[in-house]
Amino acid sequence: MTDASSYRLDKRRVRATFDQAAASYDEAAVLQREVCSRLLERLQWVKLDPARVLDAGAGTGQGARGLRRMYRGGRVVALDLSPAMLRATARGAGWWRKPGLVCADVESLPFAEASFDLIFSSLTVQWCNDLDRALAEFRRVLAPQGLLMFTTLGPDTLVELRRAWEAVDGCAHVNAFMDMHDIGDALVRAGFADPVMDVERMTVTYPDVRGLMRDLKAIGATNALSGRGRGLTSPGRLRALETAYEEYRQEGLLPASYEVVFGHAWVPDAPAPSGLPEGVIPIQAG
Repeated sequence: MTDASSYRLDKRRVRATFDQAAASYDEAAVLQREVCSRLLERLQWVKLDPARVLDAGAGTGQGARGLRRMYRGGRVVALDLSPAMLRATARGAGWWRKPGLVCADVESLPFAEASFDLIFSSLTVQWCNDLDRALAEFRRVLAPQGLLMFTTLGPDTLVELRRAWEAVDGCAHVNAFMDMHDIGDALVRAGFADPVMDVERMTVTYPDVRGLMRDLKAIGATNALSGRGRGLTSPGRLRALETAYEEYRQEGLLPASYEVVFGHAWVPDAPAPSGLPEGVIPIQAG
């Protein structure tokens, strides 16, 4: 039986893989771009004029660029665990009113209470080991009547790859993802009000499984489980994976399924809970 600690993410590995992927990310991140675009579109239906906006898990900056266009009078801060991703954000930001750049983990935000009116986070919280802690941090740094708008991945994400690997060696090769209802419960525990959750199912197709694995590596979405095997995948095991994945071929292509969870919730008209971490950074509007 696999120990539960094997399903924890190695944050140093997460940072390293995203650093390595910064140069190749945009070319391979087809699904990630689409999800971010859909989340930005949803914001257009929300009556909100935030002065202070946090893009939590900014990646190469697509969300931050969209937020700056949408809220021209607001101050946008881009936060990411990967320094290389933040450098890519800076390069793509243009010359006018560049976003603030902060390298930090969403599970320990270096900001004062009530620093932001909006937190936008696309496909980031699945990289957290403690969702309750991350949501509590979002709640802490959001001002009263502030909005959290986010996406993450549900348990049916990469289900074909997960099952194919299970047929090969039974080991965990794909990161674990939380159910939408559990995420909604966690929002309530964190003190958010009126949480709304829904799911969109998306599929990316490939001629072969190696193409999928190349794209996952190119965007930094490789196996970051603490209990992962440390050795290289042998040619024999890779051939076995290809054989197992063939079960899912449809119309000549192999599907890679994604369960994309969309969520938003509001902060009530009450002060954020106390308990600042040391070294907080107050964010000023403007």
